[in-house]
Amino acid sequence: MLRTIVLNDWLTIFLVLGFSFICLTKFLYENRFFSYLGVIGNSKYLKIYTKEQKFIDLFDALLFVNFTLSAAVFTHISYNTLVTPEPFELSWFLKLALGISSFILIKVLLERLIGSVFEIDELIDSYLFQKTSYLNYSGFILFFSSLFMLFATEPSKALIFTTIGLVTLINLIGFVTTFKSHQNLLLNNFFYFILYLCTLEIGPYLISYKIITA
Repeated sequence: MLRTIVLNDWLTIFLVLGFSFICLTKFLYENRFFSYLGVIGNSKYLKIYTKEQKFIDLFDALLFVNFTLSAAVFTHISYNTLVTPEPFELSWFLKLALGISSFILIKVLLERLIGSVFEIDELIDSYLFQKTSYLNYSGFILFFSSLFMLFATEPSKALIFTTIGLVTLINLIGFVTTFKSHQNLLLNNFFYFILYLCTLEIGPYLISYKIITA
């Protein structure tokens, strides 16, 4: 028996917006887009486009919008499923999406600042490009998972945690790929590498968790 589909107009609108940005990215950068789809198992995309990156890359920016919207929709569904059902409030959702995007953009700007201060701009730019590529890729997973939970099946803990696991795995693959690309340099500066991880990769998430659960 098929489930009774209850349409949530606002969540549907935001997912459609996210999908529109994916389609726009494909339309404007068709060759790059199809190359990007294979980034998980093939580093060819990273080798080619790392050299062509700009401070503001429209390709990454468009996909980041989808990531932000999909992450906000997924978070709303997850909260309603795992914590307590709450009616949709547009103002709260927009604050959530703004919070997600601001958190990530502030981290990126801090990392660029550190790169400039320590005169390792090229290394940081390469690292941020690879990290952003995998982050935006995980936006696809969040999009399809949210779409599936809205229209195909009831949201469940199993599906939510599976999605979180996939997103974590994708970004972990990105981290390992970056580490392997700069292995010698990182091992020669292992103390600074660990300091960086604690300060800008682990610390912000722990602080955010404390604020949210306080």
